[in-house]
Amino acid sequence: MPMRLAIRHETRYDYDAPVTYSAQRLHLWPADFAAQRTIAWSVAAPGFDRALAYTDGFGNRVHMITFGNAGGPVSIVAEGIVEVEDVAGLVRGLDCPAPDAVFLRFTKPTTANAALRSLAERQFSGRTVLDGLHALMAEIHARVAYETGATHAHTTAAEAFADARGVCQDHAHIFIAVARAAGIPARYVTGYLVTGEGASSTAAHAWAEALVPDLGWVGFDPANAKCPTDAYVRVAAGLDAAAVAPVRGLRRGGNAERMRVAVRVEIAQQ
Repeated sequence: MPMRLAIRHETRYDYDAPVTYSAQRLHLWPADFAAQRTIAWSVAAPGFDRALAYTDGFGNRVHMITFGNAGGPVSIVAEGIVEVEDVAGLVRGLDCPAPDAVFLRFTKPTTANAALRSLAERQFSGRTVLDGLHALMAEIHARVAYETGATHAHTTAAEAFADARGVCQDHAHIFIAVARAAGIPARYVTGYLVTGEGASSTAAHAWAEALVPDLGWVGFDPANAKCPTDAYVRVAAGLDAAAVAPVRGLRRGGNAERMRVAVRVEIAQQ
């Protein structure tokens, strides 16, 4: 039976001076596919009523907002209910216009150095692609401790792997770098994960998807050493974290920006 998850994701910005102009790209609208259906969803943000909405080359639903003359705190809130079915991480019925080969492309945070290429050779030698991906997920989980604050937004996969510490973004980047080094298309996924009744977080969740021959795209979450279940909500996917950040943009004015993120994911009433 599918599970319904209730989500509230708020990004709040405080400034020491008014923002004269801001343009922000939002990846905040969940994807619909065979295992996931959006029941209700809304985004409240300055300028959202005039937002440019489009589907990008990776099949993500994106909104571009602009606003100005904001003197107080700026809040961007996405919330709603999503119904999810546990299909062991299989991603079917999701339209992605980009060819699969695009997801072999290394980016700065997903470039494989010698250590990561060695890991690719070891994990996929003598194994099927699916078995190798599961083994890779397990090894990253075992070798790279989850530690908040150990890395930052621009930490690369090679750096996090060498330091053996990171957060879900780093686990996903390492997995993607190794998969691509092995010639397996892999992409970065942003979304949400329910971790317990009444649980809250200071960030959305991230994992990876890899293309398995004769099976299709499959999700892998090295941070938790499992494939996504009905406790996960998929929002967007791209080459790396920067490509699908929930909120990303530019501004004029608004000195000394301070950002706070609050995410709440709960099991909703069925």
